[in-house]
Amino acid sequence: MKTLFVLMICMMPWCVWAQFDIKGKLKEKIMNRAEERVDQGIDSGLDAVEDEAKDAARDKSEPNDSEPADEPDAAEVSAEPRSASAEKIVSFTKYDFVPGDQLLFFEDFSQDAIGDFPALWTTNGGGEVRLLQSLSGNWLYMNSRDNVYCLMNDLTLPANFILEFDIVPTSGEDGGDYAGFNLSLYSSPDDFLNDDLYPGAGGLHVECATDHWNVMGYLDEPGKSTNARSELAPLVLNRSNHVIIWVQKRRLRIYHQGMKAVDLPTALYDNLKYNRLRFSLWSQAGFHFLSNIRLTSAAPDTRSKLLTEGKLVSYGIYFDVNSDRVKPESNGALADIAKVLNENLGVSVRIVGHTDSDGSESSNLDLSKRRALAVKNELCKNYGVTADRLQTDGKGESQPLVSGQTPSAKAQNRRVEFVKL
Repeated sequence: MKTLFVLMICMMPWCVWAQFDIKGKLKEKIMNRAEERVDQGIDSGLDAVEDEAKDAARDKSEPNDSEPADEPDAAEVSAEPRSASAEKIVSFTKYDFVPGDQLLFFEDFSQDAIGDFPALWTTNGGGEVRLLQSLSGNWLYMNSRDNVYCLMNDLTLPANFILEFDIVPTSGEDGGDYAGFNLSLYSSPDDFLNDDLYPGAGGLHVECATDHWNVMGYLDEPGKSTNARSELAPLVLNRSNHVIIWVQKRRLRIYHQGMKAVDLPTALYDNLKYNRLRFSLWSQAGFHFLSNIRLTSAAPDTRSKLLTEGKLVSYGIYFDVNSDRVKPESNGALADIAKVLNENLGVSVRIVGHTDSDGSESSNLDLSKRRALAVKNELCKNYGVTADRLQTDGKGESQPLVSGQTPSAKAQNRRVEFVKL
């Protein structure tokens, strides 16, 4: 018995060591398996999105023949998958904004060479124009932590305007599932490059992130700021997000993912003349791709334009590139036009599509005609306008509003007109 006891005492350290060693190996094994499962989940999610994006590309009536170059060191991003239900404009009832008939600014970096920093912008960090494998067009890659990206343009914005842009947030070197950036619209007589957290004499500061929106209206005076937070419809990581910001005097609205994510009646201060636009990565995670920045006037007098002047130019009807598919963001403009027509049953209109000069004349003419017909079909199917009151036509690139090949000129020429008969 004594011998057995001594033997047990001698073996105890080994048993304890073995126990801890097994736990260590078990923990390591569990962690490895967990990481494998996460990786598998990410891979399967990206595979599914890529499959849907490829299916959508095959369905396009006029595919884009150009093939963007691969970006091996850029984050992999995927086009937002489209389902049949997502294409029904009526399901996006909270898209009630109506862009006006004045295009104030447009930027898609198409005039910039791949690998260069864009000519109309300045920064205190770094960045470059890139292509993305699954998304069309050029994109500004904002890849400099805690730095700013400032538009070098003296903007003149009315009291009622809409800012839109496409953003692909990525976690960059940080990894994880959080990413964010800041957007500032502000008033300043100073140089375009400004790296103050809240620049200028006053303005709007929006923190856009994958789990929230933080909104601040501010003046450069002690105690002069308003703050609000929303967790509705935040940004989606590694996807193209179309963000819409509507400024209407003191009122601020933000739209995303078919929802009104923010609606603040008194978020902003009166009498600010916004003339500066800036994106920044102050205290934010991830690097991001930015494109298709557009500023328009808002809430046109549709009744007066259509009934009195006899013609309404709309920049509020959206299509995919080289497609006649009417996008859900068009709901506000279509509903506004339909209301005027349904209240004036004796009025008939001709819907005329116009394109820019990219591509061949024949393909642009065909695309403009198909887009006009698609608008008519939406008005009849979803907004109660009778078909016999709507004619359609397309002019392609033959009737530009402005000359030139700048992104802004091309954007002004891409439009839908409603002409009273």
